[in-house]
Amino acid sequence: MEEWLEALLSPRAWPFPASSVEHLETHISHLFLVGAYAYKVKKAVDLGFLDFSTLEKRRFYCEEELRLNSRMAPGIYLEVVPIARDEEGLHVEGKGEVVEYAVKMRRFDGACLFDRMPLAARHVDALARRVASFHKGLSSASADTEWGAPEKVWHYVDQNFGQILELGLFPQWSGRLRSLWERARQRFEALRPRLLARKEKGWIRECHGDMHLGNIVLVDGEVMVFDGIEFNAELRWIDTVNDIAFLLMDLERRGMERLAWRFLNLYLEEIGDYEGVPLLEFYKAYRAMVRAKVAAIRLSQDAGGSEERGRQFAGYIGYAERCLQRNHRPLLCITHGLSGSGKSHFCREMRERLGLIHLRSDLERKRLFGLSPQADSRSAVEGGIYTPEATERTYGRLEELAGLLLEAGYDVVVDATFLEAARRRRFRELAARKGAAFRLLVFEAPEAVLRQRVVERSREGRDASEADLAVLERQMEKRQPLSAAERREAVAVETTKEVDWKEVQRALA
Repeated sequence: MEEWLEALLSPRAWPFPASSVEHLETHISHLFLVGAYAYKVKKAVDLGFLDFSTLEKRRFYCEEELRLNSRMAPGIYLEVVPIARDEEGLHVEGKGEVVEYAVKMRRFDGACLFDRMPLAARHVDALARRVASFHKGLSSASADTEWGAPEKVWHYVDQNFGQILELGLFPQWSGRLRSLWERARQRFEALRPRLLARKEKGWIRECHGDMHLGNIVLVDGEVMVFDGIEFNAELRWIDTVNDIAFLLMDLERRGMERLAWRFLNLYLEEIGDYEGVPLLEFYKAYRAMVRAKVAAIRLSQDAGGSEERGRQFAGYIGYAERCLQRNHRPLLCITHGLSGSGKSHFCREMRERLGLIHLRSDLERKRLFGLSPQADSRSAVEGGIYTPEATERTYGRLEELAGLLLEAGYDVVVDATFLEAARRRRFRELAARKGAAFRLLVFEAPEAVLRQRVVERSREGRDASEADLAVLERQMEKRQPLSAAERREAVAVETTKEVDWKEVQRALA
């Protein structure tokens, strides 16, 4: 054991009375839990993707850790402090010859980490809004940098496979790993044009970089994301979709698929970045291989717990394979119903239960006109952002996004009134062009219920819909009935009673 490490296990090394010192270790750092604080010290290692080999480098990356993590975890990260040798020995925050540096943090209850606590919908909703707000507020990488370039993306995907195989810990996996490596390369080449477009459109930003459940915590009722990547700028100047892919992968690997779909849909509603979704499976596979590599590195450093780490390794490899093997005929659902018939409420639950991307006309309409979801456009009936031209733009955008998502293999539900037969026909034809199944969700409710729901929603003012009674009246006048052919592909939904989701799933199959 290194001298400074052994010294820090003594309560005498700390700048305040300490009854005990708890020491935790990862593959790249030591963590000391002392009283109300936590101190992180970086290991003197060079792993290729990070280099902490000199004291000056470790000091620099401590300062970077403080700067970067203060963005999403304010109040947790406090300062960078020295570990110094004086006449009486080694002391944290002491005077004398500096032998190491540490990041000083406010200690929190480990039971409140997202990988340890029971997660509820409210936690995931708060996280989705926080991450979307964080990503929206970041500056884009300038065109003269290499960050986010396809070659940089592939470098780290490629490196994961190479470093795992070099360790030689899993010879029985060699053939399978090489096959997966080649599949990843093929997917990368197919996605290269999209990767180039993401850089051009400004989605390469200085992200968190390591957003899994173990780096998210609830502190005083607020969701905080900590321990982002400080050690390699290329690993944090990444696509925002790459950033959320780690979280989605972690949720799915832990059997929380519903919460993963909940996060993804709310995040997309907040940020509007549906164009990034076709890259998700590739990035989720990449993130799984990152975790597989970490498991392999820990095994090479310490044989303890090898059986469990071996299971983790195998699980991540299997997950990556599934991401890159996705072969699924997508489903396109569109809704048909008046305002107040329960379309959006149903679709919000449907997207989580059945695993779909939910496109909502009320949100995309306002996004087209630069308005926030709850903004009141003060538009008259069929005026302002609701003119026939604006409505045509909205449906055009929904069609564009639905086509993009179907092409990427995702099931989609488009949430709009679809009162006109011509618009329903356009989306049916879209499904046919993309090789997708098509279903029409038909929402019915008594007129009295429609009126009550519209009035209550308008009064609350918390929804993107601006439909009032005048709008409802106009919809009832212009609604075009379903044809006989449409009724054969329709699934009736009655939202005044409890939904039988098993029956819905059977009807959509």
